[in-house]
Amino acid sequence: MAGRSTGALVLLAVALPLALSACSPASPQATATPAAAATGSPSSAPTSAAQAPTSAAQAPISAMRAPAAATDPASPLVVVNKRTPLTPIDYAPPLTVPAVPLAVDGEGAQLSPTTARAAEAMFAAAARDGAPMVLLSGYRSYATQAATYDGWVARQGQEAADVASARPGYSEHQTGFAFDIADPGGACSLMPCFKDTPAAVWVAAHGHEHGFIVRYPWWHHETTGYYYEPWHLRYIGAEAAADMHARGIPTLEEYLGLPAAPTY
Repeated sequence: MAGRSTGALVLLAVALPLALSACSPASPQATATPAAAATGSPSSAPTSAAQAPTSAAQAPISAMRAPAAATDPASPLVVVNKRTPLTPIDYAPPLTVPAVPLAVDGEGAQLSPTTARAAEAMFAAAARDGAPMVLLSGYRSYATQAATYDGWVARQGQEAADVASARPGYSEHQTGFAFDIADPGGACSLMPCFKDTPAAVWVAAHGHEHGFIVRYPWWHHETTGYYYEPWHLRYIGAEAAADMHARGIPTLEEYLGLPAAPTY
């Protein structure tokens, strides 16, 4: 999900050569389609929207709390996607400003307290390993997302807006459990090449150790509804993140045995 830095408006071609962020703010940012997001072969085969999700029998103990946890906005396992808005739709979590390097102020510098503590530990560990990062965009309220989405609709129409920006109430940023990261020097911020920065490489390998997943992984847009975003991290808790990593489950939908959500 794109952060809060200013970027050029990206025109959506018929074939969508460059997909846009699922939850972008008022200044749109570009997110590549799988063809442009990475070089070489994808790490996994495309996930079909019709593919059967993980069954309850295959799910771990932590995931068996679904569907209750998946629909509880205060749970780190809450699922927010194009099929599932927050309930209530204008939910506002408790928030705090984490003690991490910030590239944003105001509302976007805030996270849920649990996420903030985990982020502090993760940012510190990454810095020790030579992969410093900054928080680029954190919490986004229902009102902020409504203004963002309405701006996209006014500029490009609803069909294009639904590719570029989440509808209000359907954004992970509203939970306080999600945030975007960037390289301290701004290298490849919110661009496909961010995947090759030390920060992105580090979180892909070690984020689960602190309870985080890369929420929109490469080539799983037909499950998550959003194109690859190596900068968008989601806190789901240490137990679930470690379990997902160990079992090689790429998306939260599959982990919780929920349907794919490619469209509204």
